[in-house]
Amino acid sequence: MDELRPIVFTVFEPSGDVLAARLIQEVKRRQPGRPIFALGGPKIQAAGAELIETTTAHAKMGLSAVTEARELLRRKAVLRDWMKENDIAAHVPVDSPGANWSMCRVTRKVRPSAKVVHLVGPQIWAWAPWRIRKLRWLTDHVMCLLPFEPEWFGSRGVPGTFVGHPLYEADAPAVDPVTLRTIEKEPMQDGEPNLALLPGSRPKEIAFNWPTMLQVYDQLRHRRPDMAVTVAAADADRANQIKQLCPGGRPPRGVRIVIGEAQGVLDWADAALVVSGTATLQAASRRTPMVALFNANVTLWKLIGRFLIQARTFALPNVIGESMEGVGRIVPELIPHDGSPEPVLAALNPILDDGEARREQMAGFDALDRAFGQTVFHEAAADVLLGQIEG
Repeated sequence: MDELRPIVFTVFEPSGDVLAARLIQEVKRRQPGRPIFALGGPKIQAAGAELIETTTAHAKMGLSAVTEARELLRRKAVLRDWMKENDIAAHVPVDSPGANWSMCRVTRKVRPSAKVVHLVGPQIWAWAPWRIRKLRWLTDHVMCLLPFEPEWFGSRGVPGTFVGHPLYEADAPAVDPVTLRTIEKEPMQDGEPNLALLPGSRPKEIAFNWPTMLQVYDQLRHRRPDMAVTVAAADADRANQIKQLCPGGRPPRGVRIVIGEAQGVLDWADAALVVSGTATLQAASRRTPMVALFNANVTLWKLIGRFLIQARTFALPNVIGESMEGVGRIVPELIPHDGSPEPVLAALNPILDDGEARREQMAGFDALDRAFGQTVFHEAAADVLLGQIEG
């Protein structure tokens, strides 16, 4: 019998902290006496978990590879020591497979009877399908955020369940763009059109992609003098990085930065230029037409990357759309891209106008709404997790 033994979460990214918090809140609602512990961050703690250690601070990002490896070994030791003293019902590794697979090995060795239930299917379908053998050992079940993943994992011997996505939860709090303030504490301004720039949440993403976004803005502002541009920065550190990468260390006139309010910025925007990642799915969930971008060393990609990475589609709306009958690609994507602004402008200009390109994207967003709309993330995820423990 389970007797409400603890569940432990291991989380290493702020995005995972938000994701896990939704699940923890639902588990606590159903089983208030269930102890929950975590390597994680403030969202998880606020949801009711007791932190073993804080692991999601952005200050940890940008460390050298040697320092990161040492930090991972230290955290493994922290988890190992804690598990030796605490019998657990389940371990929930949240995203971040590079770090979490090491944590799963600890669980398998120290608490082999505990269920390992991944929250977020590792995207090995895109970049490393041969790692499915490792995943078979390191999981009992995968809570999948993308609708095609259960079939992909299941056909390879890994059980999975589609649990929806919090971006598509009907009760997600609404943000009124009128209430948003820029880093200068000024209200956002409307233009004709409104363009959102989402340059990524990681330092390397911003370093690679923000210069191209600046060039795109510089060319657009001459053609569209009434345009308003807002940058959605993940946090204050990323906002400072964006400013430092601008000429003179400040955003050009007409470009405003808002911190931590990507949803509100997307709701304000008529269109968006988005660095590939979860932000593309967020833009789709807000029904904001977009172009997806990710700069890379194209020469290196042609020599090595295209042989190691199985996927040829990368923006999440497109990955999902291509798995659905009669849908296909939904948004223009330039991934990998060489950094030149001209192809970005060629893809972006049609969706800044109210024409066929925008209508086609909206039809694709309708298909995504149907795919996600029947599954409530926090309820479905709690069903899977508690079902694994109690089953």
